[in-house]
Amino acid sequence: MPELPEVETTRAGIAPHVRGQRVRTVIVRQPQLRWPVSPELARDLPEQTLHTVYRRAKYLLFVADSGHVCLHLGMSGRLRIVPADTPPETHDHVDIVLDNDTAVRFNDARRFGSLFWLTGDPSQFALLARLGPEPLSDDFDGAWLKARSAGRRIAVKAFIMDAAVVVGVGNIYACEALHAAGIHPRRAAARISAARYAELAEAIKHVLARAIAVGGTTLRDYIGVDGETGYFQLSLSVYGREGAPCPRGCGLIRREVIGQRSTFFCPVCQH
Repeated sequence: MPELPEVETTRAGIAPHVRGQRVRTVIVRQPQLRWPVSPELARDLPEQTLHTVYRRAKYLLFVADSGHVCLHLGMSGRLRIVPADTPPETHDHVDIVLDNDTAVRFNDARRFGSLFWLTGDPSQFALLARLGPEPLSDDFDGAWLKARSAGRRIAVKAFIMDAAVVVGVGNIYACEALHAAGIHPRRAAARISAARYAELAEAIKHVLARAIAVGGTTLRDYIGVDGETGYFQLSLSVYGREGAPCPRGCGLIRREVIGQRSTFFCPVCQH
């Protein structure tokens, strides 16, 4: 599944191509994704100008004259900018055709993505309203994590992957950040000190910023808007490295299942 760095990479790639462009038409070839594509999208978006694209968690929001297109890539979705007359492939489900004869094309083999047309305040939309802060914002820090962890016996890895606590810390990046902070992924969230949470918050910011800088992490399906893959997987410290030496030279990477997700860590330096 594309995680926050991959979605941010997509946003950065799409934005220059759509900013200030008027929508000519919307072509919906497959209306049934994870949820039905909003029928208002094809009815109301044409003739409107797209002003910008921003990201909230793993959602992309295209700002138009009288509303927002809210898009989620799901498990395997990707966006491309293509000439408007490019023949669609099997899983090319939606085109937003622009006046400059290009189209924003949404491809989703597994059909777990979604597209909504929002006319109200997008922050009040049901799928966005209960989200926690952005991890790269000033609203997120160790003090926030410490306050939210009070009384929580949940494993810290599952805690930081909870979108109500902080958005966008997927499985790969949770493993990497916990290793960088030296925190065992099974440690109870309530039993971590404020000082260690400060280190963890900084590690989350650093890991995500590095991943964004190199275009995200490619595992299985993800391909960027330009067709290129992400390269952060080339510098992963623990994820997917079961049995390999810890980069700190202190032990071998172990894999365990925590919260039904494969979790990679060093049992020596993470405690």
